[in-house]
Amino acid sequence: MGYKVAVVGATGNVGREMMNVLTERRFPADEVFAIASRRSLGTEVSYGDRTLKCQDLEKFDFSKVDICLMSAGSSVSKEWSPRIGAMGCVVIDNSSCWRYDRDVPLVVPEVNPDALAGFSKKNIIANPNCSTAQLVVALKPLHDAATIKRVVVSTYQSVSGAGKDAMDELWSQTKAKYVPGTEVEPTKFPKQIAFNCIPHIDVFMEDGFTKEEWKMMAETKKILDPKIKLTATCVRVPVFVGHSESVNIEFARAISVEEARELLSNAPGILVVDKREPGGYVTPVEAAGEYATYVSRIREDATTENGLAMWVVSDNLLKGAALNTVQIAETLIERNMLKKAA
Repeated sequence: MGYKVAVVGATGNVGREMMNVLTERRFPADEVFAIASRRSLGTEVSYGDRTLKCQDLEKFDFSKVDICLMSAGSSVSKEWSPRIGAMGCVVIDNSSCWRYDRDVPLVVPEVNPDALAGFSKKNIIANPNCSTAQLVVALKPLHDAATIKRVVVSTYQSVSGAGKDAMDELWSQTKAKYVPGTEVEPTKFPKQIAFNCIPHIDVFMEDGFTKEEWKMMAETKKILDPKIKLTATCVRVPVFVGHSESVNIEFARAISVEEARELLSNAPGILVVDKREPGGYVTPVEAAGEYATYVSRIREDATTENGLAMWVVSDNLLKGAALNTVQIAETLIERNMLKKAA
């Protein structure tokens, strides 16, 4: 007997990817339910070779399912995740709502699967921010070997991280630039995104950092090690899918480029493509649609003691969201931590 799974937010970018990942990884699901808001009632979404009609979130009985993959935003999760969890269904939430709750594990299975032990307090497990997920996958084997003291990261984040409207805005502005006299005013972003870079993701905080930058710091500490110091600059770039990161790391002990490359090559979830020649690295175009976190441009940083720099790329809709969420569910099953609904 397989499991019963509900995907909340099934009509969104990540929700649709969750459906795809469940199918591609042959997740042991006997039934999958597509759930959305009332305005999307009856909307059809694909699940393998089947088509599912969306059901109303407010009327669906979650007591009959084992796992809820939640991708409907923080406000919806804040209201519904505790209610769903109280019905005995385990919620794996993709929003930022529960990431900083002490009673909710924040999990990347390749990094901290043991943190799942505390999920039953609220029956909620949090998925990290997309930019954090790929970063900690790459940091984990290096931290285990040489203890990371400080990380400086600059992100180059695709518009899909801001949703379908953001992708549409990039497409519309890009087309308009090829038609003289045509302009498309930005609505989703504060400035034009086509042929541009915007150093502003999420809201600004009092210290001048944005909430996205704060998330990377706080989540890396919770997932990997509270002693790690991290500073980030997060930039939105005119790429449809795939986040890239320039990562500078300072270690407690010396670690060579060769050792780092070997550690990363043998780590789960990582593919190293690091040839010191034109094209010997991975870009978002190659990473789109792939499960791996790619690491390239591994090199020594001679400006600091025990320093390395590298380039990290991943599909933000997959490892940064849908894939990691499904991997959490798979880990619960592998560890016999999931009780089936009656």
